[in-house]
Amino acid sequence: MKTSKLLVAMMAATGLALAGAGHAATSSTQASASSKDARNAAYKNAEAQYKSEKDACKSMTGNAKDICIEQAKGKEKVAKAEADAAWKNTPKAREHARVAKADADYKVAKEKCDDMSGNQKDVCVKEAKAAHTKAKADAKVDRVAADTTAKSSEKTAEARKDAAVDKRDADYKVAIEKCDSLSGAAKDTCVKNAKTRYGKT
Repeated sequence: MKTSKLLVAMMAATGLALAGAGHAATSSTQASASSKDARNAAYKNAEAQYKSEKDACKSMTGNAKDICIEQAKGKEKVAKAEADAAWKNTPKAREHARVAKADADYKVAKEKCDDMSGNQKDVCVKEAKAAHTKAKADAKVDRVAADTTAKSSEKTAEARKDAAVDKRDADYKVAIEKCDSLSGAAKDTCVKNAKTRYGKT
């Protein structure tokens, strides 16, 4: 009698445990599906927004229209990348979203440079490129820092060092481009100062 009661109790406990595990798995699947649904909804919203903004650009002309279209494209790409980052929730996905924003900002900034000419335009493009380089470098550092492996701190220090070099090089290119608007001794001094400032001597 005692044995049969014990057997019934064990079977009941096992059944509850299995039911609990099944419920947890179902909850996890539902959360994942819900998260994916949110991502898909964000994608559709981004596509609709892009279409609407692109249609609004049609009334414009010249470079203003080009800028408008680049802004619309950029917003769509960034919104999709951010939706992916929220869904995947990984350092790599978050880095990808930040790089998407850096790319979008760079394309818009470069397009705005088309309203300029000569050295002013060249400097504008170099500044846009420098901002792009810095944003990507920062995104990479943060992704590496978010890595929880044993060598994380070592890799983070290395990533920070690489980022600093990339940023300095980008700033140097801007400084040198600005020197091109000068001539003679003034240009020579400008180049020399830029090389000294950014460690290129």
